[in-house]
Amino acid sequence: MNDNKLAKIIINVLLLTIMFIWILPTLGLLITSVRPASEVSSSGWWTVLNSPLKFTQFTLDNYQKVLNVNNMDIAFRNSFIIAIVATILPVGIASFAAFGLAKLRFRGRMVIYGIIVGLLVIPLQMTFIPILRIFNTLNINGTFLAVWIAHTGYGMPFAVFMLYNFFSSLPDDLFEAAYIDGASMWTVYYKLALPLSVPALASLIIFQFLWTWNDLLVALIYLGGTQDVAPVTIRLANMVGSYGQNWHVLTAGAFISIVVPLIMFFSLQRYFVKGILAGSVKG
Repeated sequence: MNDNKLAKIIINVLLLTIMFIWILPTLGLLITSVRPASEVSSSGWWTVLNSPLKFTQFTLDNYQKVLNVNNMDIAFRNSFIIAIVATILPVGIASFAAFGLAKLRFRGRMVIYGIIVGLLVIPLQMTFIPILRIFNTLNINGTFLAVWIAHTGYGMPFAVFMLYNFFSSLPDDLFEAAYIDGASMWTVYYKLALPLSVPALASLIIFQFLWTWNDLLVALIYLGGTQDVAPVTIRLANMVGSYGQNWHVLTAGAFISIVVPLIMFFSLQRYFVKGILAGSVKG
């Protein structure tokens, strides 16, 4: 066995080990969420592995209790409303800004880009009080609009930074040829730049959607105690107080909340690596 094959075997074993360690908590969460309360309190979830085909030890009562008693279905609807709009807005606006900063020549564009990138280092916590006062003045606090605006503003610097790197890596000759053929700026952006930037856009959509879906702090600040628009994360936080002793119910709610991000990631994973590497090599 040569050194290359041995190195590949070692790498594969390490990757499988890391994958197993990474997926183990999720597996325990899933198994616990389908076990009765009596078994959860008397034995660990790993004891199920002794007889994995014994389906009589599994139940969906925990999921029914979460969905029916705690209005988790409404919370899911709210999370979708928040996450979808709060993903489309920053990605759409950032694509305009990044394309203009990368491919249009005007005075001060690098200063603007530097300011936008500099916003990445500002802690979100510093903005809560002033923005909350503005929302209270506009009487939009506790509404979806407030959360949409907040997530759009918070996600914009990273979105512009990521898309700028990708647009900068696209050859200028490609766009100059389109201009020579009579294409307008909008045509070049819509029919040329956007189709070429699908990997970067998909990666950005994954990041932004996962952040807005899993967010608790921003939703808690700008929605407050408004339960009609509360997302899944706020419902789960309330369940910790209401069902602190019945944590088998919490596992069901927590597993429901991670299903959507998993579907989102695996449906776009083929673009993920391409988007992460976008702009790393120019030309």
